[in-house]
Formats: sequence, C-alpha cells, structure tokens
Amino acid sequence: MTGRTIIITGASSGIGRETALAFLDAGWRVGLIGRRAEALDAVCGDRAQALALPCDVTDPDQVDAAFDAACAHWGRIDALFNNAGVGLKSVLIDEISIEQWRRVIDTNITGMFLCARAAFARMRRQTPQGGRIINNGSISAQVPRPGSIAYTASKHAVTGMTRSLSLDGRAFGIYCGQIDIGNAMTDMAASQAKGVPQADGSIAVEPMMDAGHVAASVLHMAGLPPEANVQFMTVMASAMPFIGRG
Repeated sequence: MTGRTIIITGASSGIGRETALAFLDAGWRVGLIGRRAEALDAVCGDRAQALALPCDVTDPDQVDAAFDAACAHWGRIDALFNNAGVGLKSVLIDEISIEQWRRVIDTNITGMFLCARAAFARMRRQTPQGGRIINNGSISAQVPRPGSIAYTASKHAVTGMTRSLSLDGRAFGIYCGQIDIGNAMTDMAASQAKGVPQADGSIAVEPMMDAGHVAASVLHMAGLPPEANVQFMTVMASAMPFIGRG
C-alpha cells in the first residue's frame, strides 16, 4: 500500500483518529482534516507521510484549499474517508432549536457533500483517473434511536449521497461505499456507556466495541482493487440491540 494517498475528515479524534493511525501504520500517505490544528498535529506526530489539513468541512473555500494542498503535496488523491459528523442528545423534534438542526445538517450533509465534491473533481481529472470515496453512515442510516430526528435524517441523506456517487462515479473509475457503525467506543460515544434511550422508553447500557475495528474495516474497503467494492458495510458491537430495534 506504500505510496497510496487518502484524506480523512474528522481526523483529530474518535473514529477519524483511529482510522488515520491505521492507514499510517499500513504505509499510506494520509491527509488529516479537522478544525483543530493542534489536535491534528498531535495525531501526525513526526510521521513524514502524514499531512495536517486544518479545515472546517462546512466552508467550501476551506475544503477546496485543503484538497488543493493535498494534491500539490502528493500529486493525486486515491481515497477519501468522509467521516466528519456531529450529533445531538436524545430530544424530541419540538425541543430542537433551528440552530441545532442546521448545525447537524451543515456538518453531516453539506460538509460531506463538499468533501465528496472536492474528491470527485480531483479523482475525475487526475492521471490515472479514479479513486474511492467511503462515507461514514452510522446504523442510524438504517434505523433511528429515540429522539434522533436530526441525526437520523442526516444519515439517511448520506445513504442517498453514497448511491448517487456510486452511480455517477462509475464512468470515471470512482467507486463509493458506506460504512454504518454501531457503538464504537470514542470520546463522543463515552456517554453511551452510562445508558442510552431505548424504543420502549427505558434507559439501558449497551455493549460497545473498540473503534479500532472500524479503522480496520475502512482500511479493508479502501485497499480493495478497482474491480471490487464494498457498497455497504455494517460494523457494530456484536450484542447491541440493532436487529429487532423498535
């Protein structure tokens, strides 16, 4: 895998950080996108193949500048892990402020669109043509948790984006897949260890899994040869209440 390049968004912490480290360990050149420059630098350390790209994924100009910097540094982009996202605490629709709704939609949909757009444009025009885009969906792209209308709506939109990119990219050797993740232990998910709302109105502690399993799965998806693609993958804590939820 040495010499292949990937950009990972939301790379300063959580799943993004674990995935960036996994790709670096596998010999990939990794561009790390996140809003906090110091946190990105901490992940990069002294690794020559790591490139910190401070960027707000909701800002079109910053996104284009980050992808331009990566292309100038490496000459091409082989893959994108479109991972950056935000959530909200469990709350009913009439208790969500418009500002909270827009924050989730701006990051989880518009941010993902902008990064996919930037990657697609460069993959389409580079030589040799093509690449791979992997979107972070979440199991909420399939079924909701209680009180999650903003997050669930955003993740269903990601699935539509994945399908459209898969269709539109086919002619250019750009292949798109989606990883739907359930209960990976990260700082963002730490509160789940205390219990999360269930469909029957109860609060229950759910099994969790190491985020490294997600990183290994994304590495597998990105490393496939052009003739193979994982269209959708669900990686979750084995005993979490997902099948039969609701």
